[in-house]
Amino acid sequence: MHKKLQLDCRYLAPLLLVVYAGVANAGIVVNPPVVELGSPEVTYQVLVTEQPSTGGQLDRTRSARYEVVDTNIAIVNPDGLIRPRHDGKTELIVRYVDDTVRVPITVRGVDHPQPVSFRHEIMPILTKSGCNSGGCHGKADGQNGFKLSVFGYDADIDYDSLTKGGRGRRVFPASSDQSLLLLKGSAQVPHGGGRKLKPNSHRYRLLRRWIDEGAHRDLGRRAALVRIEVQPKQISLSPHGHQQLRVTATDADGNRFCVTTEGAYNSNADTIATIDGRGWITAGDIPGEAAMVVSFMGQVDVCRVTLPREGVDFARPPETNFVDKHAWDKLKQLGIQPSRPASDAMFLRRVYLDVIGTLPTTEEARAFLSSDNPAKRAQLIDNLFRRPAYADYWALLWADILRVDQGVVQPQGAVAMTRWLRKQIAQNRPYDEFVYDILTARGNIYAEGPAAFFRAVKDPDELSRSISQLFLGVRIECAQCHHHPSERWGQDDYFAFAGFFTGIKHKPLPTGAISIMPVPGTDTIHPLSGVSVATAALGAGPADFTGRRDRREVLADWLTSDDNPFFAKMIVNRIWAHYLGRGLIEPIDDIRATNPPSNEPLMEALIAHLREVNFDLRAFTKTLLNSRLYQLSSESNDGNVDDFQNFSHALFKPIKAEVLLDAVNQVAGTNEKFVGWPTGYRAIQVWDNRLPSYFFRIFGRPLRTSVCQCDRGDDPSISQALHLMNSREFAEKIRNPTGRARQIANSEMSHVEMVETLYLAALSRFPTVGEQQVMSEAFKNSVSDTQTAVEDVLWTLLNTKEFMYNH
Repeated sequence: MHKKLQLDCRYLAPLLLVVYAGVANAGIVVNPPVVELGSPEVTYQVLVTEQPSTGGQLDRTRSARYEVVDTNIAIVNPDGLIRPRHDGKTELIVRYVDDTVRVPITVRGVDHPQPVSFRHEIMPILTKSGCNSGGCHGKADGQNGFKLSVFGYDADIDYDSLTKGGRGRRVFPASSDQSLLLLKGSAQVPHGGGRKLKPNSHRYRLLRRWIDEGAHRDLGRRAALVRIEVQPKQISLSPHGHQQLRVTATDADGNRFCVTTEGAYNSNADTIATIDGRGWITAGDIPGEAAMVVSFMGQVDVCRVTLPREGVDFARPPETNFVDKHAWDKLKQLGIQPSRPASDAMFLRRVYLDVIGTLPTTEEARAFLSSDNPAKRAQLIDNLFRRPAYADYWALLWADILRVDQGVVQPQGAVAMTRWLRKQIAQNRPYDEFVYDILTARGNIYAEGPAAFFRAVKDPDELSRSISQLFLGVRIECAQCHHHPSERWGQDDYFAFAGFFTGIKHKPLPTGAISIMPVPGTDTIHPLSGVSVATAALGAGPADFTGRRDRREVLADWLTSDDNPFFAKMIVNRIWAHYLGRGLIEPIDDIRATNPPSNEPLMEALIAHLREVNFDLRAFTKTLLNSRLYQLSSESNDGNVDDFQNFSHALFKPIKAEVLLDAVNQVAGTNEKFVGWPTGYRAIQVWDNRLPSYFFRIFGRPLRTSVCQCDRGDDPSISQALHLMNSREFAEKIRNPTGRARQIANSEMSHVEMVETLYLAALSRFPTVGEQQVMSEAFKNSVSDTQTAVEDVLWTLLNTKEFMYNH
């Protein structure tokens, strides 16, 4: 039996009942079992699923055949989309192979429809058509004199723009078909944005009816939308398989209606699966997971799509710790066989560059490669964290994203904060305490400490979005002007969070320095409404500042608390991305429900582990580095060559500009002379981000103008290749009279030993037999000039991909 729903149609125009219990008959299920439609322009998507005796579910929505018994009441297209025609009752007959299911249809409110709501029915059309996007009429100055709010964040402004602007020609109630909104939207007259509406489509008819009714703002009460739900929530597809989604909206009164045709769709991994504007998913042939993001009127939901490789006999590798367990579980689910473990040489070079941003010396490489100690990898990891270069390197990385720009905070401020960062890292300060100190920093920015951060990032708005992105991984900058298009954050959330930073005073000191001082702050005023927005953390209630002079302390308490859903996840993702080449969430600082981790159980286990070790980043990182997953080879196999999402093999990571310059100098046996700096300083020790250097510029050293790691450029370029191959500076390093090439050429080494030493210096490994034979040709061609032969070999190694990348 079907369970009937009693529906109040007085206020709903796009009225549609969605019931998620299915009607099963001989192997197929049709959802929902009852269809009710309540306005002339509403559409309704049914889903047809086959349940084979072998288990699982297969989407048959576009393979089934549909028939409406009385087409005077409703019609259905071949994709299972129902449209009403007149009030009454009929049935939908669904056939697939030999199975048949009958679904009752009730249509109301078509012959005598409720008035169209501008906010709830017209605005979604503008959004679906892209009219209010940043590239069209939603951009800052609008388009051709017509401006809409971005993504429809302000319905009142958009209503006035449509009905009162353009000399009244955009909507013309006296003759609706002559309205520019319809003429241009359907491209009956020239329109720069092309055709957005098909004449006589349900969207066109709804717009025309709204204009015919007088183009009112809203007549009668209409409950606000509170959520949308996508069905199905999670699916597994075969290569090139398909799935139809259905999206249901729920308002504050509990009414539910289908918005499948009105929702906006986006895939976060197009190489795995794509989705069109009707919610039709098409899988590719690369195994992995993708999130299908659905948005409608500020509400969002996600369908998770898994695309496994079929017919794989997964050989589960050994596990070192929980990281491997969750990684192998995911790879087994996807049918992706991980690569073999990295060789000692590959691991050695990788872990040196990752942890301390420094190559191993030839002596260190030779000793490690010749050792037969089964615990040598774990011992090496422990030793690297005790090296001074570890603090130097990670102080550099944190200075980049904390915007320690000496041009803004002055050299004294940059020195002070860099020293403080180096000390925190060397002392292994727990991460939550480290962040707490940054958030509540005060005092002279020239004194050793993090106060300079509040000089680099000054106003409450900028601090709000910077700290949210930096420590929470939440990009709320979109919400400054409009509701976030793929997340729950709106303008009130943005200005509520900014209220934590209104009590910061920059006091000039007689020395010329600036002192950061806390003063009583105030709640932020919403720039459009002029109403004060109560200060609140993201997703939390109004903040309580009782007994607190510094508002930032309240924020710091919330941010570092165990209840915070973002804080631990963000640093876990940041560290994972540094060592594994990409985050479990990408981009790494864009954490939201619509951008889920590629391996959610692994992410949750890593977060739990970080809390278990009390935010000890060194202990946490050691767990990561000792996993078999981190120690996989970068050489792919036939089954994982196209996997760049699930860490089945190590990824090639561009080496950062400072690290690469240090590596070139170390291999060449030279020192870099930085302007104004004593000889002998390494690039990872230089705090001056504005130091003039062509090498830094072309290899992407960041300007420190953003808290985003994307500020650092790491894309390869022709300029980089030409510099390493042809520049005078590079040639002088290789030919340096006291450099490595000269020392080797003047030594008593054999040609074989010379090549071996150069390989150990540049690539941290011994040459293969074939490589040794090829490189020996250089000595045969320069019998009387060993120096030239050694330089040629060194130049060749420094220009290889193996040297330029960490893998």
